[in-house]
Amino acid sequence: MTSKKTAPANTASRRPARDALLEAAARRFYAFGLTGTGIDTITAEAGVAKKSLYNNFASKADLVTAYLYARHEEWLGLYRARLEKATNPKDRVLAVFDAYADHADLAYEHGFRGCGLLNAAAELPAGDPGREVVRKHKEDVEALLAEHLAGLLPDPADQAALARHLAFLLEGSMVRAGLDGDDNCVREARSIAATLIGAL
Repeated sequence: MTSKKTAPANTASRRPARDALLEAAARRFYAFGLTGTGIDTITAEAGVAKKSLYNNFASKADLVTAYLYARHEEWLGLYRARLEKATNPKDRVLAVFDAYADHADLAYEHGFRGCGLLNAAAELPAGDPGREVVRKHKEDVEALLAEHLAGLLPDPADQAALARHLAFLLEGSMVRAGLDGDDNCVREARSIAATLIGAL
């Protein structure tokens, strides 16, 4: 998880090198960006030899893609925890917003910088496989919203339209939250979403 502090080298050596590399990469990529983080920095922070990186990942690009998948899974974990507490379709819609706020509230070592997936995508060229991972994550989030809206709106076209509207609201709030360094904008977006679905 991106919020963890740097592990001492002796701790890193007791767990699989792949895990140590992914955790170090997650911290560094999120805090300093993809291009601002070199392989040497990642291997040093992970406490492993550079050879270990190439034994586990074909290239830095492969490591970046693995990092993006890990960010997706990290968010899904937060979302599922919120979903377990939701008792009706409106709560399930708002659980998506709550999971984003929870993500903003993680104890990032160098501060909250917004959506790690969008930050990474901004550094990747068009056609890069990593951008596809990010696009798929955003589509999945929109699909979850539509799925929960099905309990509130009978027409699939209306579900899809409102889900897209809410997804745009959510993403815009996350970008602003990243600039502000806290979850206030995401919580405000949640309040707007609650008003929008409150009359359904």
